[in-house]
Amino acid sequence: MSTVSDRPPDKVVALRYEGVGAPRVTAKGEGLVAEKILELAKEHHIPLHEDPNLVAVLAKLELGDEIPVALYRAVAEVIAFAYMVSGKVPIRT
Repeated sequence: MSTVSDRPPDKVVALRYEGVGAPRVTAKGEGLVAEKILELAKEHHIPLHEDPNLVAVLAKLELGDEIPVALYRAVAEVIAFAYMVSGKVPIRT
């Protein structure tokens, strides 16, 4: 998750969701690190989503942390967006 505007973001946070458990923080950074994360995401065709408020909260988590229950709904909306723009269908267990 990150930004899609023309202006480089102050912070970015990347999440990974395997379909089981909660999504985890896999990368985060500011400045040049944020730009590199975005560059890699674009190279790998990872959908980007802009929500500075959500990024601010997620940036407080440590790498590898699962997102807290309080953020499930907000992050579920981002994951649904990512599935939609990438043409993927969630795996049902």
